[in-house]
Amino acid sequence: MNPENTPVSPIMPGAWLGMVGGGQLGRMFCFAAQAMGYRVAVLDPDETSPAGSVADRHLRAAYTDEAALTELARLCAAVSTEFENVPAASLDFLARSTFVSPAGRCVAIAQDRIAEKRFIAEAGVPVAPHVVIESSEALAALDDGQLAHVLPGILKTARLGYDGKGQVRVVSADEVRDAYSSLGGVPCVLEKRLPLKFEVSALVARGTNGATAVYPLAQNLHRGGVLSVTVVPAPDASPALAQQAQLAAISIAEKLGYVGVLCVEFFLLEDGSFVANEMAPRPHNSGHYTVDACAASQFEQQVRAMTGMPLGDTRQHSPAVMLNILGDVWFPVDPKGGTCSTPATPPWHEVAAMPAARLHLYGKEEARPGRKMGHVNFTAATLDEARTAARDCARLLHIPLA
Repeated sequence: MNPENTPVSPIMPGAWLGMVGGGQLGRMFCFAAQAMGYRVAVLDPDETSPAGSVADRHLRAAYTDEAALTELARLCAAVSTEFENVPAASLDFLARSTFVSPAGRCVAIAQDRIAEKRFIAEAGVPVAPHVVIESSEALAALDDGQLAHVLPGILKTARLGYDGKGQVRVVSADEVRDAYSSLGGVPCVLEKRLPLKFEVSALVARGTNGATAVYPLAQNLHRGGVLSVTVVPAPDASPALAQQAQLAAISIAEKLGYVGVLCVEFFLLEDGSFVANEMAPRPHNSGHYTVDACAASQFEQQVRAMTGMPLGDTRQHSPAVMLNILGDVWFPVDPKGGTCSTPATPPWHEVAAMPAARLHLYGKEEARPGRKMGHVNFTAATLDEARTAARDCARLLHIPLA
């Protein structure tokens, strides 16, 4: 099947669906697909992967293994992915004989910050001022004055950067050159640091028929480049801003000809304007609240989109806060100072006792500082109640929020 083609008719429950990637997003996809009556095959090289452990079948092979890809395409009526760094060529290979969403070309754009910024701007959505540095020769050709208009800035590798990785803050032309060398001389984007007020994310689903469904705007707090807390609906965003961001995300999805779930992150600036930061061609960490607070979760939408089923209802029935759980909580603060070197099981029974809390752990065998191990969703009658419950849980688990 051509990657641009879509199923002639909906893929009905009972069919096999494929997932390239075995992380926590794939795991939650499995739960949603299986609840709807589908069977799931996961392709991932890790024998203990979170998704592979709950899938109906786990193909333990590299993402570029043609024999495994051929088997996945043979078995599955449609295939999706759960992370943007899967080789786009593998998705194109699958698309020769089965339906793939999102298409490899969509993933390829999101994998490269240079292509991504160019595409978002062409979709009519503003991006931060930036300079593309594709080689050492290109950097050498830029004088201090040409760099000055995007300084102070952040030098970001064009590929394989996520959760704050592959990024260096710079304030001078000399620092840019030093940082470029430290990043290995790979293609980069030098992006101007703007007066940021807060970050929001817009989550949109687009079906095979072009229909779209957008979730309420989410407001995010990061620590160390990793998402820490998501609050929905975004408390500091005006209705006008929320609508602008949602329409911008829809515009990007439509220009891509996208099928699936797409998240677009935006920076709201002090002057009230906003710029798009980046997009993720998959369900997103900031959308985890949808499992407990919306009529249809982002993972159910992923299933619906790839199977040609009608999209689900994005209505939020409860105000929600999502608290990310990193491996750090297994290493509590020592009473004498510092952190314990031996992991200890967090007090999950106390978390479970909180009426507003819904605990989601990802089944990862080893807890490491900085590793995403799970999240807790808090739903309540009011957003203030949900935020208070999240703060109480954060104190219990020694998660800093300030």
